[in-house]
Amino acid sequence: MSDRFDVVPEESIRDGTATDAYFLRTETTLEAAGKNPHVVAEVTADQFPTGEFELLSGVKDAARLLEGLPIDVDAMAEGRLFDGGPVMSIEGSYLDFARYETSLLGFLSHASGMATNALDARFAAPDSVLLSFGARHVHPSIAAVVERSALIAGFDGFSHVAAGEVLGREPGGTMPHALLLCFGAGDQEAAWQAFDAAVGEEVPRVALCDTFSDEKDEVLRAANALGDDLDSVRIDTTGSRRGDFEHILRELRWELDSHGFEDVDIFASGGLGPDELRDLSDIVDGFGVGSHISNAEPVDFALDIVEVDGEPISKRGKLSGRKQVYRTDEGDHHVALVRHETAGEPLLQPLIRGGELVREFDIGAAARRATEDAAAVEF
Repeated sequence: MSDRFDVVPEESIRDGTATDAYFLRTETTLEAAGKNPHVVAEVTADQFPTGEFELLSGVKDAARLLEGLPIDVDAMAEGRLFDGGPVMSIEGSYLDFARYETSLLGFLSHASGMATNALDARFAAPDSVLLSFGARHVHPSIAAVVERSALIAGFDGFSHVAAGEVLGREPGGTMPHALLLCFGAGDQEAAWQAFDAAVGEEVPRVALCDTFSDEKDEVLRAANALGDDLDSVRIDTTGSRRGDFEHILRELRWELDSHGFEDVDIFASGGLGPDELRDLSDIVDGFGVGSHISNAEPVDFALDIVEVDGEPISKRGKLSGRKQVYRTDEGDHHVALVRHETAGEPLLQPLIRGGELVREFDIGAAARRATEDAAAVEF
């Protein structure tokens, strides 16, 4: 039995063997036939604009995959919203990039799906603190992809330690139910106080308050036990015990205020999506959002050749010819052949030229772009 995790190594992604077998057999066939045409290929989800916008993520990894190949690549910027037409265009000899299609689409499809769902959550609670708790629902090898997608959508932080090392961000989070359980029923105060004494001053004092007894009981006990040191209480009540969750949270806010703890915030987590965030955001100061992001359906991108040796071509159902996508003054998208003069901002911009990466990547800039784009297209 292998002692390795079932993880495709990075070198397999970079050498193109993290691919579908038919691409390698296509290489063999074209090489045997002496054919290697100059092509333009485009990555699209929908051929024409649909009005249903999604958030583009994964471009950084896609660029790192294609960097160094003797090709030119144009792409939308990470953090752009798109609803039809190409998000990326590749030009070069087909055999120079054919085997990378599988990984390329995987980088873009999965990250864009998660980023889009995260943006739904962000707009459901625009004034709340949002943390991504979704890494536990995916293979640990892609935890940083989950957290990066959430940040691009405007989330304030995430919980995964190794993802923080990859992204250069400090993870958040305080205590699990396991900590309370280790101290035992009736000793919740000891658990909260031990945490307060042990962790660094930079860590927010957030007491988990739904482990053994009624939420109101534990919230007031935590507030009395930690006093001015307590920043927030977290409510993660199991769905089978929630009842009217909104009423519970309103009651907690009332009781905290009634007992002089107006400065203690309430943080909620546990299977929450946009509907719950929208309903609770006037009571709750922050949310942990997990499965809504991590379990997002990937965007159904495809890579299709649209030009061979300078001549437009496509398979049935796809549009031939090299295209550009434009953002109109009204906030819509328009798809046109590149040779046609079209009003609006062209969204496909240089990413790679002759194998050299000509763009930088910044999560903060992508998040600001997503916010601006969402306003422009009335997401």
